[in-house]
Order: sequence, then structure tokens, then C-alpha cells
Amino acid sequence: MNTNTATVVLVHGAWAGETAWNKVTSILRIDGIKAVTVRLPLSSLADDTAALDEALEQIEGPVVLVGHAYAGAVIGSAQSSKVQALVYVAGLAPDRGETVAEVFNRFEHDALTPPLAPDSEGWIRLPADAFATAFAQHATPEEQQALAATQPPIAPAAITVPAGAPLWKRVPSWYLLAEQDHMIPAQTQRFVATRMQAHIASYPVDHVPSVTAPALVANLIVDAVKHSGH
Repeated sequence: MNTNTATVVLVHGAWAGETAWNKVTSILRIDGIKAVTVRLPLSSLADDTAALDEALEQIEGPVVLVGHAYAGAVIGSAQSSKVQALVYVAGLAPDRGETVAEVFNRFEHDALTPPLAPDSEGWIRLPADAFATAFAQHATPEEQQALAATQPPIAPAAITVPAGAPLWKRVPSWYLLAEQDHMIPAQTQRFVATRMQAHIASYPVDHVPSVTAPALVANLIVDAVKHSGH
């Protein structure tokens, strides 16, 4: 494939960790694109941004950053000058002064969205049954069980602190809009994607198309790699 030399860096959000990118990274590597994942602590937006920036320091050359859901806020907070494009997968993209929670709750959720609150340890976990009903309803039962068993919880500090000036105001962005998402309403996704002036690809997919429709995710990333950085 005739692409530039950008490395694709995939960043997970809450409740679906690095392994949720496995199918996408396999497709990208077959296409000759270098792809790596980053693990976030999900302890605060500042901690997560620092973890991403540290990972980017280890990469030579330009980068295309991909963020799922909450990680949209993290890739938008990145400080590295290596980033030449942002790709959001059902992502949240707060503007300066907005919190992730404010964007998440901008429009009304449907009846399938599970209640979310910190547990006794101070972490927000997704109820196990929500993976089949709201989070990954298009996945196989085995995939749903694996997601539930390996979910990385998120701390309130990640979603309640205002974001700084977002990177999407300075670099081009692409957005995969998940029309059948029961976690982040499609209306919310379209709002943030339009505000960013992103290249929007809208599909009838669930909240984790990296697992349930990986080719669609990979195709959008390839488009970003091809058409950014020129």
C-alpha cells in the first residue's frame, strides 16, 4: 500500500482495553501500516494524557492517533508535535473548559444505557450484563464475556475535570459515527464530529466497532493515514 510513514497509535477508552484493537491492528499490519496500542491508567485525564505523551516520545516519525470513546478526550489532549491526524471511534471530544461527562450527557441517552456510578473502591465499572445489551450487542457471546471479564474501570477524575485546548483545532480529524451505539448517543457523536469539522463515516454499528466491525475502523484509519500530513 502506498501510504506515508505514519505510525498508527490506538488508544482504548473505559471498559474495553488494548485487546479490543487486536482485529484492527491485524488488518492495518496486513496493509503495511505500523500500528501500536497504548495502555491508559484511566485514573485521571491528566494521567492518561501523560501516559499517551510518554508513549509518543518513543515513536519516530509522524503519528496518526486513534481514540475510542473516552480516549477521544485523551488524544485531543496530546501535546506531541508528531501527531498529524486524529481518528475518533465513537469518541468524545470535549472543547476547552468542557468535561468528558458534560459531553457524554449532552443529549439524552436511550433506555439501554446502564447507570454509571463509582463503586466502593472509587472506580466506575460497567455491569457485566451491559456488554450484551448496550456496549457490544453485535459481538459474539464469547466476545461479550471476554470484554466483561477484562474491562478496565475508569475513575471519576478522568471525566469530571475540564479539558484544555484540544488538538483537533490544529490537526485534521476523522470520525466513525456508531449509529447503533447505546453508550454514547449518535446525536452526541454527530455533534462533536461536526464541531471538529471531521471527515465523518457513519455506520449501523455498536459502541465497539473495533471488535464487531474492524474492517470499517481500519478503512477509516487508512484514509486518515493516506490523506493527512501532506
